[in-house]
Amino acid sequence: MKEYKMRRGEHLSDRMADLRAEIEEYFGAVAGTEEANGHELYVVEDPDNPVFDRILAGAAEYSGKKDRLAVHFEERDAEDVIAEGNADAAAEAVDLKNDFLEAATGRDAKSRRDSMKRQVEDDAPDV
Repeated sequence: MKEYKMRRGEHLSDRMADLRAEIEEYFGAVAGTEEANGHELYVVEDPDNPVFDRILAGAAEYSGKKDRLAVHFEERDAEDVIAEGNADAAAEAVDLKNDFLEAATGRDAKSRRDSMKRQVEDDAPDV
């Protein structure tokens, strides 16, 4: 599961007031909720795009800190999807993920990667 920060000065609830509706718009019907890493996340059991097997997404709430977007995409092997003749679905899945994450966080893919790199560097143990 990955957690994504919002842009400086922004909050997830401001960017996506109805997170459940946004998840359904991008990925398909929400089947319910599930706890993961102490956070109650929405579950899409049967995503619209055949690349995805299952999706967990929601707000990761921390006291004293801004909420983050927590997301876990369970995906099928790309070769299997393409072999079934769903090559367009594979490309669409990448676009769906990037569009959803950018809409939620206000950060493009490059900015999210850079932020993840900085987080890993900050979490590295001092030797």
